[in-house]
Amino acid sequence: MLLRCEMEAGAEGEQSGLAASWLRTETFESLVELNEQCLELFAEQAEVRAAQTNLLLRQIGELWRTLDAGARRRAAACPYLLVDAGFADPHRWHAAAAHHVGDRELFSYIGFFTVGRAPGVARLVFTYAWYLARTHNADARVILGMPAHCTHAISACTLRQIHDLADRHPEWLKPRWPARVKVWRALLLAAASGEGVALERARLHGLRLLAADARAAVMPASGEIM
Repeated sequence: MLLRCEMEAGAEGEQSGLAASWLRTETFESLVELNEQCLELFAEQAEVRAAQTNLLLRQIGELWRTLDAGARRRAAACPYLLVDAGFADPHRWHAAAAHHVGDRELFSYIGFFTVGRAPGVARLVFTYAWYLARTHNADARVILGMPAHCTHAISACTLRQIHDLADRHPEWLKPRWPARVKVWRALLLAAASGEGVALERARLHGLRLLAADARAAVMPASGEIM
């Protein structure tokens, strides 16, 4: 599914909205709402750590903070989730499915978000991922960049396990592609300007990157799209 969407995204400059045309309306609306909350979290985190050493916050923090409501809505209307929680990492999800949710040593990762609302957003993200993995497997692969073996693992968890996992490990949550400053800058500048072609190009670029990530999860030797 994701690779097919990447092929459809190959011809840039087509009508606005192509990137989300294959998503169910209710799925897309929920995704946009969740992305808006993630963008609010980014802005709050940028206020705290803008002067620190994190490259993405240092380079993009000002853009995150200054997006108005309309620009934030445009940035949120991507056909994929703007945060990641290791959705392509089979180890954490298979371990969670095997009822090792409480093993903190097994799930030791460096966190990105430190503000108070991060655990609440993490719970929403984990729950959304679990719901998609259980009910719309193909959408989970596209929206979350989650390969099939991970969708099977996360869908094997109970809702209580997913909530417990989110509460224990909000540090899993991070911006998607945290090292790709140019990708974020292009998306946020296009959202701020409201320029349709640039915005659609930025969304489609992200879709291609997700497709590349999906290929890498299945075939680790594959190359990376820049």
